[in-house]
Amino acid sequence: MILHDLFLPLGSTQSEVKATSCRKAGLAEKAVRTFTILRKSLDARKKGAVREVYSVLISDQEEIIPPVTFPYVGEREYRPIVVGFGPAGIFAAYVLALAGMRPLVLERGLPMEKRIKKVDVLWQEGVLDPKGNAEYGEGGAGAFSDGKLNSGIKEKALSRFVLETFVKFGAPEEILYLNKPHIGTDRLRDTVRRMREEICRLGGEVHFEAQMTDLCADGALARVTADGEYLTDRVVLAIGHSARDTYETLLSRGFFMENKPFAVGVRIEQLQRDINQAMYGVPSAPLLPPADYKVVEHTAQGGVYSFCMCPGGYVVCASSEEGGVVTNGMSYHARDGKNANAAMLVGVDASDFGGGVLDGVAFQKRLETKAFRAGGGAFRAPCQRVGDFLKGQVGSLAGEIEPTYRPGVTPCDLNKILPEKVGAALRLALPVLDRRIKGFAKPDALLTGVETRSSSPVRVLRGEDGKSLSHPSVYPCGEGCGYAGGIMSAAVDGIKIAKCIIEECQS
Repeated sequence: MILHDLFLPLGSTQSEVKATSCRKAGLAEKAVRTFTILRKSLDARKKGAVREVYSVLISDQEEIIPPVTFPYVGEREYRPIVVGFGPAGIFAAYVLALAGMRPLVLERGLPMEKRIKKVDVLWQEGVLDPKGNAEYGEGGAGAFSDGKLNSGIKEKALSRFVLETFVKFGAPEEILYLNKPHIGTDRLRDTVRRMREEICRLGGEVHFEAQMTDLCADGALARVTADGEYLTDRVVLAIGHSARDTYETLLSRGFFMENKPFAVGVRIEQLQRDINQAMYGVPSAPLLPPADYKVVEHTAQGGVYSFCMCPGGYVVCASSEEGGVVTNGMSYHARDGKNANAAMLVGVDASDFGGGVLDGVAFQKRLETKAFRAGGGAFRAPCQRVGDFLKGQVGSLAGEIEPTYRPGVTPCDLNKILPEKVGAALRLALPVLDRRIKGFAKPDALLTGVETRSSSPVRVLRGEDGKSLSHPSVYPCGEGCGYAGGIMSAAVDGIKIAKCIIEECQS
């Protein structure tokens, strides 16, 4: 049986959870043959008296959650090609490798070991490598984020397969049951590297510094140009949302595409202890994780919402092109930084940037260029205290909350960088949110900009069978093609596309 709403004190051990479960189920502990924690969350409704809440599977019989399996296909005349090695590409390649199809992965960026070094140079010295940054390379953009694994997608079995796979390759087992699981950028990087090694052990190949520069797929076969020319009957297009030159290539080759709404804004930083106090009723406690939040506020200028909240995290440079500043948030597994941060975003659509397929991309670029110039170059970011932002003035950045953005910040008025609609919505929302969560947007809180890459501005159109509507040998998937938003949904989408290919090869 499954038991829900088991309330226990903070720091309860698995033995204590099991004992409580047995009492509620009316079972003797020695009779229990199946005990699995399905979900663990926190009940913080009573500030200062936070409790743990569990859902468990318990039985006096052997009960096993059926595993997700994939049919074995074996080698075929043409190997499937996977373009991109972020979450969608990794899991598509992994499932195809499990099926014995020996996928060939083409990734424009660097392997993790080299990529980390290049990103460190960007963050410390302000020098960008177009092949090795926080957007391109092994693991995708998620490798330099918080490693969040929560998702609202409906495919629960595939979501669990993703989590179990991460655990298999080194992620902490707690992600299987935590209500808001996260790996942390440090643990995620090692997990991704081990998955790559397993794909290769199963007969696949992963080529780095192999940017796809052309994709000719007008007939039954596709010719992919990267670090060589490859002929295949199936291409998994798992590019990231920053592959702007690839969008241009696809458009020139006649792929059916459309622009899509996305969101832009800034990254806000607060003291983590203030968020803890507001959410838990105490600034810190040994048994409590750093508190998080998720906020939404509807204003006359549009909705404002938080995205990619990073408890105990850092604001980082996620630029992938010269002359443009892009912010993102990142946390390590311990989440032990002094500050909390989150993107504060406002939705934009074709009425804001135009109806052309790549007009959203151009809109992003303009904002990123303005931020770069305002920061003074070397990928320094424009930054402003909330109090000054609300007054429309440039003030000192000295204060209790210190900016964490690397490689550095410059005092600026973000109102002059953001679109008027976005700035106006933020000015209306921030005071309201500060009343809701004390310390969220106090005058000393920091805003750093600009946040433009929360999702893809483009969708590459596909049908129910996963195939491109214009080029049936190509299977668009993941975040860059407009079908996901985050590690979990992208990974699941990659699996779904791999399943489409496997089923088609068996028919």
